[in-house]
Amino acid sequence: MRRSAVTIVIPAYNEEKTIGNVISETTSIMNGLDVPYEIIVVDDGSTDKTGQIASTYKAIVISNKKNCGKGYALRKALQHASGDIIVTIDSDGEHKPKEIPDLIEPLFNGTDIVAGSRFLGNQRRATKNLNVIGNFLFNAAIMTLTGKVVTDSQTGFRAVKRHVLETLNLESDGYEIEAEITVKGLRNGFVFKEKPITVERRQYSISKLKLLSDGTRILKTILRAKFAKITDYSD
Repeated sequence: MRRSAVTIVIPAYNEEKTIGNVISETTSIMNGLDVPYEIIVVDDGSTDKTGQIASTYKAIVISNKKNCGKGYALRKALQHASGDIIVTIDSDGEHKPKEIPDLIEPLFNGTDIVAGSRFLGNQRRATKNLNVIGNFLFNAAIMTLTGKVVTDSQTGFRAVKRHVLETLNLESDGYEIEAEITVKGLRNGFVFKEKPITVERRQYSISKLKLLSDGTRILKTILRAKFAKITDYSD
């Protein structure tokens, strides 16, 4: 029997200045929900004190010897997760743990994947213009291939049913993991919903996303995911 109802996964790479606050705020919010939970931090080959700081909190810390990428970190965490609901949140402090309940709630009412959108409501000001343009192009590609409107295919703040992630046969190692989850989820007919989230620009570090190389991988992943085989885990 699984120990936790919810697993919060925090992939982290050189985020020593923010990881502690993210874990602390997440712990506070989850304690208030009064549900079994666990927090898994994947220290993805950090060269600073990210893993060391994370280990001082109520969290399971998994360490990669080298930087393998966000997708690799998320897939590795899933192997260790015990929750039936998986929440992913970034470690740079841009996301607000207080909004976790808003993402989880629809999963109890027929939704399979809930994505926190930076572009619903009035949050565009918190995202750099180049990232806005890139996200728009990815969203347009997804709409063309799936017929579904998505406003933020690259969000790292999500809540997903565990069996859905297991079904999707995730393969990505980098930032393209977000697009893979979105496209495979839509293609397989899982109920997908977006919720507006509050985003603040990072204060202590710059984005590790490389627009040209990562953008190319994201587009390729969108195309591959459209035609990828889906494993049926239904009873």
